[in-house]
Amino acid sequence: MLSNTLKNLIIVLGIGIGSLLLMSCGEQKAELATRAEAEEAHHDEAEEAHVEAVTLSPEVMEEFGIEVGTAGPGKVEIHLDLTGEIKIDPDRLAHIIPRFPGIVKEVRKKIGDEVKKGEVLAVIESNESLAPYEVKSLIDGVIIEMHLTRGEVINDNTHAFIVADLSYVWADLTVYQKDLPRVKIGQKAIISASPAPVTAEGRISYISPVVDEATRTAIARVVLPNYDRQWLPGMFITAKVIVDVINAPVVVPKTAIETYEDQTVVFVKTAEGFVPRPVELGRENDLYVEVLSGLEPGEAYVTKGGFTLKAELMKEAFSGGHGH
Repeated sequence: MLSNTLKNLIIVLGIGIGSLLLMSCGEQKAELATRAEAEEAHHDEAEEAHVEAVTLSPEVMEEFGIEVGTAGPGKVEIHLDLTGEIKIDPDRLAHIIPRFPGIVKEVRKKIGDEVKKGEVLAVIESNESLAPYEVKSLIDGVIIEMHLTRGEVINDNTHAFIVADLSYVWADLTVYQKDLPRVKIGQKAIISASPAPVTAEGRISYISPVVDEATRTAIARVVLPNYDRQWLPGMFITAKVIVDVINAPVVVPKTAIETYEDQTVVFVKTAEGFVPRPVELGRENDLYVEVLSGLEPGEAYVTKGGFTLKAELMKEAFSGGHGH
């Protein structure tokens, strides 16, 4: 029979040996994991090195419009595309009606004429007094409608001039019900009209408090300066409303993105030449895209003209040749 002291000693030794074995197993697992990561990184490096690099002279790059930039942080503005119409601000619109029935003796202005506040538009001979009186503009603006002619007898309010101050106009944008939660007062909007290259930037100053029952849409309004009269009332417009701004560690222009061997790639500049590097993309707009992985800040890459490099690689793959 073993004494109690000897039994306790055996138990302590057993626990110590077990702990050592467990530590040994843990260390082995950690070492294996580290080795696996190193092998994977080596495999990735070897795989990239295996890809044929394209080398081009500066003259060839200039000829084909190939541009190189440095990867770095940037902003991606997420926008919502809307359509709309240019309208006249009702507070800048004047309906000028002759005060008394009579005969039109003179018409001094026509549609499209610029007028100043107080300027005479027409002269009417009153039926009651047979004395002439002047019809004057109430605001500075341009005549957009006129409903009287010389010698005409006028007797109601359908005979009038309509003068509009077009120095500012409304860009009324149509917002569908599903998009309303994303549109806010104060958001930047880039307004365009085609086919003319007319573009302006403004901010949403008003969103209608009700939704139209027939169209299920609301109005988001941008007030635009219009001193040069490039925005004509009734003009169809499109708008990009900035609903979010993403700050990302790496942002590249979409012109840098190519597809090569069923992968999305960016051509990265290495010591051997330009190599297609697979990248994972994130959020984007019409011009820029966020790069989640595959391109590190500070790396040189092709920002424009990567299609030429891709074509060179494909040519080499068929011919077995090398870049120039």
